[in-house]
Amino acid sequence: MQADEQIYSLRDKHASLERAIEEESERPYPDDFRLSQLKREKLRIKDQIFQHGD
Repeated sequence: MQADEQIYSLRDKHASLERAIEEESERPYPDDFRLSQLKREKLRIKDQIFQHGD
């Protein structure tokens, strides 16, 4: 069960990062540096999800 909880937690973080990316992208003057950080973190979380899913 603990692995399932970790995956759910990671998926929540992934979804939260997706929302943050969308919000930043929709701003009149999006911060490109912040966007790249958010996208990098989102990919890191995605990799962790796939590692736990194996």
